[in-house]
Amino acid sequence: MIRNKRFFALLAIFLSMAIIMGGCNMGAKESTVSEKYPVKPITVIVPFAAGGSSDIIARALEKSAQKHLGQPLVVVNMPGGATTIAMNELASANPDGYTIGVIGVSVILQPIYGQTRYHYPTALEPLVKIVSSPVLVASLTDKPWKNLSELVSYAKQHPGEIKFGHSGLGTAVHITGEMFAKEAGIIIKQVPFRGDSEVLAALLGGHVQLISVSNPVSLKEHVKSGTIKILGLAEENRLTLPGFENVPTFKEQGINVAFSFWNGIAAPKGIPEAEKARLTAGLGKMINDPDFKKSMEELGMSVQYLGPEEFSERWIADNAKLTKIVKETGIAELIASQKN
Repeated sequence: MIRNKRFFALLAIFLSMAIIMGGCNMGAKESTVSEKYPVKPITVIVPFAAGGSSDIIARALEKSAQKHLGQPLVVVNMPGGATTIAMNELASANPDGYTIGVIGVSVILQPIYGQTRYHYPTALEPLVKIVSSPVLVASLTDKPWKNLSELVSYAKQHPGEIKFGHSGLGTAVHITGEMFAKEAGIIIKQVPFRGDSEVLAALLGGHVQLISVSNPVSLKEHVKSGTIKILGLAEENRLTLPGFENVPTFKEQGINVAFSFWNGIAAPKGIPEAEKARLTAGLGKMINDPDFKKSMEELGMSVQYLGPEEFSERWIADNAKLTKIVKETGIAELIASQKN
């Protein structure tokens, strides 16, 4: 009987040690797997066709991916559906760190405007914010106003006369225009186009009197020649881009409007923490690379990097802010009526 008790006691000790050692080995194995990530190319989904700002951002990151992540990025363009085609693909992808996507504020706006397959703000996980594109308001220099204050005075004396051109209903530049009109207490007619090039052509052709764009570079030569004047900047601070340093903000001119269009990188919700940490660290190095910053500035975009925690806070804050704005200005109702 005593021998049996000793045998079972020794057996219990042996089994306990085996379980402990097995657990240690499993932890070491999991650690090794995480340390190896990534072991294959990472797909980057872009919600627009080749040549747009989102595509340019992805391909600029692609240049230093091998250096900072040890694997290349494979850019896949999925235009259409006002970015929802690409966002659906991203949200439904395996959250293993091998599928990420370039996103903008449309990731927040689309679910506000109507039913979407996924609620993107909760189905996707913000990884890093990359750039901000300032929203500028401009007009021809021969118009009877030199700044926003004079424009507001004119608009109040001529309600509904001013046509305001922008690159599409529900876009960041449209929202800025509605915010401006609401804050200033004026009535201006919103005229949507299919892109900044059409907006600029409409202004130069005299079809609209005011425009908002998110690409300062598109206005640079016209400002330099004296054809166009920039009246205001919807940012908290003035730009540092050469040639635009003296453009006053809306707030400097007594109009409490500040909004900028941003681009970042997101992943499907649920990416493992180890992979997420490795991925965001590599992306951070790529974004802060001097060559990347230079290429973005040449395109009129300002690199304003935010890591996952800060970007998540910005994501949540902008979601609340934009939901309130599009409802108060009637943009959500307008888009819903057009869809119906």
